[in-house]
Amino acid sequence: MARPLHPDPRLAAGYARCAELTRAHGTTYYWGARLLPREQRIDVYTVYALCRLADDIVDEPERVDPAVPGRGTDPECFDRFFRAMELDLTRTTWATWEELRDGYMEGSAAVIGEMMLPVLQPLTPAAKEPARALGHAFQLTNFLRDVGEDLDRGRVYLPQEDLARYGVDPAERRVTPAWRSMMAEQVERNRALYRQAAPGVAMLPPPGARCVATALRMYARILDLVEAADYDVFSGRHRVRPRTKVAILADVLVRGPRRGLPPSGPPSPRASRRSWRSTIVSYFRSACRSACRPPART
Repeated sequence: MARPLHPDPRLAAGYARCAELTRAHGTTYYWGARLLPREQRIDVYTVYALCRLADDIVDEPERVDPAVPGRGTDPECFDRFFRAMELDLTRTTWATWEELRDGYMEGSAAVIGEMMLPVLQPLTPAAKEPARALGHAFQLTNFLRDVGEDLDRGRVYLPQEDLARYGVDPAERRVTPAWRSMMAEQVERNRALYRQAAPGVAMLPPPGARCVATALRMYARILDLVEAADYDVFSGRHRVRPRTKVAILADVLVRGPRRGLPPSGPPSPRASRRSWRSTIVSYFRSACRSACRPPART
């Protein structure tokens, strides 16, 4: 018989519900957390559930206090988190990347990395900045994958400055050469954040390192899927297949958490050439499609 998650039946039921929410809505976090010891795993599920249900409790932050994990999470983290959630009630666009990052993602993404650190018990305080970078990376991946879904909610999390520079409007839901170029730039920005986060894996004890490496690799894979779909983020949500997740999980367990991570530092010249080549190929592919399309009937 499985041991209860907590001696208090009410808390045990609450923790079980947190695990259910994480498995249903955050499979990457769920399977990464499965590599942690039981007590840490429960805390990860609790933090995820809090973030997932933020829309329901944004006006009542005092309800969170009893659920703060007892591993040293600074209550100020929750203040920043709820301030960011409140912005979703009044803001629908962001002018620049810096405004989005510092004005919104600081409280909605970077702070999640800070919340997780006491749970993961890092070996050095230097793990804070990689953890914050990983929070930024995860959320930017969400923004790029969910452009269509966010439009349905009346929100655009792509910087208006970047959209204007390429002359694209996501509301048109059209994948044009300009759209592909703009998205390629966003994907590279996102990958740079994953590169900044990768060194943090080595700053964690083995269970935490395996957990974070698994989640990082699974989430970064979404960017590959966005590219493979020719940057079409309007037709449906790009999901990492279960068999791919199993393969990543097995690889982390067999080869260790530090293998398969994106290299830290700027991309290599070869990677940059591949990025430019991808953009050029996408442009000519689109041009050929337009040229071969039969004229509209009149």
